[in-house]
Amino acid sequence: MTELNDTLDVRRGDIKPLPFSAPYWDGTRSKRLMLQYCPRSGSHQFFPRPVSITTGRADLEWREVDGRGHVYSYTITQVGLGPFKGHEPYAVIIARLDAGVDIVSNIVNCRREDLRIDLRIRPYWMPLEDGRHLLLFEPDPAA
Repeated sequence: MTELNDTLDVRRGDIKPLPFSAPYWDGTRSKRLMLQYCPRSGSHQFFPRPVSITTGRADLEWREVDGRGHVYSYTITQVGLGPFKGHEPYAVIIARLDAGVDIVSNIVNCRREDLRIDLRIRPYWMPLEDGRHLLLFEPDPAA
């Protein structure tokens, strides 16, 4: 069976965070996953936004979560675009975190035959040149 490319050697573009996402990116420097939390609805949200997606209010808090969850869905990309061209095949997943948010990302350190819906995953922090880290996922050996 064909092995998946981890995409760890794919150079990611410069990330220019908007002011309301700064706490998320600051947390990645120490490999901490910070999510916005709406105290009125009692729910987390991702990606960072200036207001709650449930109430439309700006009274959001930042809370650290462990980032564990499961593969909700995935696809194997056979034709990569942009910087991913030539790094095929690789997997793109929707990670459903235990905290209740979905994140589209890559999965690394995972053989193609092991990738499946409901596979338990944990964060994998890929270092970026500026000291921040990019959130990817890998199988959770504790599951």
